Amino acid sequence: MRITEEEVRRVAELSNLALTDEEITRMAKDMSGVLTHVDKLNELDTTGVEPMSQVLFAAEENATLREDRERPPLSNADAVANAPVAGGGYFKVPKVIERS
Repeated sequence: MRITEEEVRRVAELSNLALTDEEITRMAKDMSGVLTHVDKLNELDTTGVEPMSQVLFAAEENATLREDRERPPLSNADAVANAPVAGGGYFKVPKVIERS
């Protein structure tokens, strides 16, 4: 599968990224390479291969996992108690995305 430079430009626009022409060309090539590799992987016969349920499949049953137990959630007041700026029970943050 081939990714076009036009597709890279569109994704960059949606992501609010300013890419140079050289970066767009390189990204199109790199992304096309990734998708070509995925296409090759999709050609493999995985009949009889059990899917893994998690990355710790071969580890001990409790490896790096904590006990799953219910506990009360934070209230809005507790959640925003240390926020530099809060209002109406929400964190207030400066606008970081601007469209020209």
